[in-house]
Amino acid sequence: MLDFVAKLTLTPNKMVEQDLEPLRKHGFDDHAIHDIVQVTGLFAYYNRLADGLGIDLEPDMPGRGM
Repeated sequence: MLDFVAKLTLTPNKMVEQDLEPLRKHGFDDHAIHDIVQVTGLFAYYNRLADGLGIDLEPDMPGRGM
């Protein structure tokens, strides 16, 4: 799943139908895959929103090494 999410995050324009096969092999159905894509997209959106506006969403949180 993490390989799928990494590709979706870093190179979404290169996603192909075959990228779903490993997920299905590991028991993820279409509903679960939909959830994975939705959560990945949501976090990408939040990160871009925060980065674009210079917002620290959790100012009290210590550095996360990123």
